Amino acid sequence: MAEFFDKINQEHRDFVAKQHVFFIATAHKNGRINLSPKGMDCFRILSENQVGYLDVGGSGNETQAHLAADGRATIMFCAFDGPALIMRFYTRGRAILPQDDEWEAMSPLFPRLPGTRQIFIFEVENVQTSCGWGVPFMDFVKDRQTLSRNHAAVNKEERLAKISKRTKSIDGLALRVQSYIPD
Repeated sequence: MAEFFDKINQEHRDFVAKQHVFFIATAHKNGRINLSPKGMDCFRILSENQVGYLDVGGSGNETQAHLAADGRATIMFCAFDGPALIMRFYTRGRAILPQDDEWEAMSPLFPRLPGTRQIFIFEVENVQTSCGWGVPFMDFVKDRQTLSRNHAAVNKEERLAKISKRTKSIDGLALRVQSYIPD
């Protein structure tokens, strides 16, 4: 049975710390629902009502566009080993780009990864847990290095030129683009 919480407690923190993957879902009223898996040890619990993750450039940037348009996001973790559990954070979020004033204060809280694009910060409105009994057991083998290797192989000027051309999301929503690439 599902339980709701107003804050992230220590049990929630402990569960999140053990997970290797999470999922972020966003939507815009006139567009697609975007659902993305994330890994790379980039998620952080910042307080009892705030979480964030470092975003690395990949195939698109729908999360940023949807958050700017609507702000709502659901972040989900599920246990693939140990006791069954699904945990969702129902949130309102926003992007912090390297050129934003908050970048200097927030970026040290996250790993330095090649291809860093932005940090997403979310205010957690509710935490929900549910059984997760239908989630299969799976073994974690290792993190993939392909994305990091790909970003490390491209020089900063080439990457900035490429991402600066992408000014619209798949749904045609405006994107804020980086004005520089963080080290």
